[in-house]
Amino acid sequence: MRHPDIQIFATSPQSKDVASDQYRQRIIDVARWSEKFGCTGILVYTDNGIVDPWQVSQLIVEHTESLSPLVAVQPIYMHPYSVAKKLATFSYLYGRRLWINMVAGGFRNDLLALNDSTPHDDRYLRLTEYTLIIRRLLEDKKPVNFEGKYYRVENLTMTPSLPEDLFPGITVSGSSESGMQAAADIGATAIRYPQEPDKEQGVPADARTPVGVRVGIIARETKEEAWRVALERFPEDRKGQLTHQLAMKVSDSQWHKQLSDKPEEEGPYASPYWLGPFHNYKTFCPYLVGTHDEVGELVGSYIRAGFQSFILDIPPSYEELEHTGIVFDKAKAFASDCA
Repeated sequence: MRHPDIQIFATSPQSKDVASDQYRQRIIDVARWSEKFGCTGILVYTDNGIVDPWQVSQLIVEHTESLSPLVAVQPIYMHPYSVAKKLATFSYLYGRRLWINMVAGGFRNDLLALNDSTPHDDRYLRLTEYTLIIRRLLEDKKPVNFEGKYYRVENLTMTPSLPEDLFPGITVSGSSESGMQAAADIGATAIRYPQEPDKEQGVPADARTPVGVRVGIIARETKEEAWRVALERFPEDRKGQLTHQLAMKVSDSQWHKQLSDKPEEEGPYASPYWLGPFHNYKTFCPYLVGTHDEVGELVGSYIRAGFQSFILDIPPSYEELEHTGIVFDKAKAFASDCA
C-alpha cells in the first residue's frame, strides 16, 4: 500500500531478541513484509550488543527489490571515509539507494566502554563534522579537504563515485536544540517522538529541515481488540520497569527524558497514546493504540502538523502492517478533509 506523499520506515529485528539460527530468516521476512506494505525503507539499529548493521543491510538489499535500509551510523565505530565507502559500494554492487541514521549518542555504558566521554552537545558537533565529510566525499568529484574540531582530511577522494540519484537520505534525532541544529547543518530529516494529540505543536514554522516522528501502531476494528493485542504483546513487567528506571538515570538522551518525564497513564483505554512499552523497557517509542478510525485520526493530525516521515517499531507480522496500512489510509483522508 503506497503512500507517495509521506515516507514510512519499518524497523528490522534486533539480534538480541532472536535466536541466531532464526535471525537471518527473520530479517528477510520483516524486510519483505515492509517492502510489500510500501515502506520507503527499514531502520537497522546499531549498538555494542547487536550484530553489525551493514551486514544486516546487505541481507535486506539482497532479498528485496527496492526497500532502502536506514543504517544507524555511530561515529565512534568507524571513520567517515569508511561509511562513504560502504554507501558507494552498495550503490556500485546493487544500484540501491540507502539511508543513514546518524547517531550522536547511544547507551551510556556502550560509550564509556569505548572511552567516549564527549558531552551531549559536543557529540552533535562531532556528528555534524562527520556527516559533512561523508556528504562531500559522495557529492564532490574532486579531492576533499576538511578541518574541524574532531576530524581532518586532506585530498581525500571516493572511488567508486556515487550516482546522484542514489545519494543517501539522512536522518538524525531532533529532540534537542543541538539535534535540530545538526539536522539543518547536514541536510537531514530530524526525527523525534510525537507528543500527545492535545500537546503536539507540530513542526515549527521556522524549521530549516523536514521533521518526522518515531512511533508504534496497534490498531484493530474495535478498541477492545486493539488493547487486547497491545497488552498481550507488551505486558506489565516489574523487572523491565526497574531496568528502565536505572537506564534513565544514566541517560542524557533528550528523547528518553521527554518520555520518562510524562506521568503514567491511567490505564488501558484512557488514551490511544500509550507509553506502557517504553516504561516497561520493551521499546523506545510511544505507541498509538485503538480502532483504525481513532488511530488514523491521530496519525492524520500528525500529518497535518507537518510530519511527513514516520519510523515504525519492529513489525511482529505482515498482518500488523496491513492494519497499519488501514490507519495511514484513514490518516491521509483525515488530513485532506481538514486541510
